[in-house]
Amino acid sequence: MTEDVSGVEPVTRRDHDASWSANLEKPEHAADRELVVEQAKDAVHATESGYHVNLVTHGDHGRPEDYLWDELEAAFDGIRLEYVDQCGCGGHVTRVHVGEE
Repeated sequence: MTEDVSGVEPVTRRDHDASWSANLEKPEHAADRELVVEQAKDAVHATESGYHVNLVTHGDHGRPEDYLWDELEAAFDGIRLEYVDQCGCGGHVTRVHVGEE
């Protein structure tokens, strides 16, 4: 990562046994694409099989297919990625289905 992010709050604090959303569009995410990728991986890891996580990424990085999807597919087996929409604020939503859903 390009800067010290030790004070950045993690996007997940527990495992999720239901579908949920991870907010990856805070100012610190806009400043650091690597932080977005790492916290997206953390969010997928924290999502139980059979559920999905919506990764809401900052619009400054563009569409997530261009920088995030390959990283997630390389890190996880058994996921399915789906582009949902662009938010009114400019961010993008990727739904990551984990295991069987």
